[in-house]
Amino acid sequence: MKLVRYGQKGREKPGLIDAEGRLHDASAIVPDFAGEYLGRKHIRKLARTKPAGLPLVRGKPRIGAPVGRPVNFIGIGLNYSDHAKETGAPIPKEPILFSKAPNCVSGPTDPVIIPKGSEKLDFEVELAIIIGDYASYVADHEALDYVAGFCLANDVSERAFQVERCGQWMKGKSAPTFGPLGPWLVTPEDIPDVQALDLWLDVNGERMQTGNTKTMIFDVKQLVSYVSHFIALEPGDVIVTGTPPGVGMARKPPVFLKPGDVVTLGATHLGEQRQEIVAWEP
Repeated sequence: MKLVRYGQKGREKPGLIDAEGRLHDASAIVPDFAGEYLGRKHIRKLARTKPAGLPLVRGKPRIGAPVGRPVNFIGIGLNYSDHAKETGAPIPKEPILFSKAPNCVSGPTDPVIIPKGSEKLDFEVELAIIIGDYASYVADHEALDYVAGFCLANDVSERAFQVERCGQWMKGKSAPTFGPLGPWLVTPEDIPDVQALDLWLDVNGERMQTGNTKTMIFDVKQLVSYVSHFIALEPGDVIVTGTPPGVGMARKPPVFLKPGDVVTLGATHLGEQRQEIVAWEP
């Protein structure tokens, strides 16, 4: 299934995408794709629902992030072998965890706002895991049982804040609009192999990133299990799983985003995003 949230920011409604790509209103089944409504019980109920029996949504409404109000938004650093190589970093022995502020989540076509004082705004195409059920101390082989689905993410990063301003990465990862997700949440049965997804990202039509989830150092099962040993994961939580090579700070010379730039990105089975970069205004 492809699950979406559509409508004005803060007033999104749940929807299903049918086989023809049409949007249907699912609010008669669940009030939102957030929290407990991403759990197994509700996902199974949705799976039994024929989209044709749901109201068709007319026009082209705004598509929001496919998950609402995550409690935790966790990032994984340096999780692609080819990305670690381009940064000159050693291959991590364990997953590197950092947090993004949950309120940085935005829709797949919402503008990305350059924060006040920003100097080095960067891009990172990533696979995101959406948690469906409470997960604590989960074993690798059980990990997918706790996953509601997957979506495309752009882990927008301000590198000067992240690297040069002392402290943890979170301050460079958490500004408003730094977490575009979507357009869809795709449930696991509709992805034949989550470790074989092509990823790409362009800036102003020029290809910057190309990769595949097969080069992840720690796979999806390992990541869900590992994170659950340090953080109690709640339904609706987001884990962004690392980025392939080509990020702006690793290029020679570096490429950082500026007002008016347009970032487009996509992944196999997960759709595409498009963001215009805009300046912060008081």
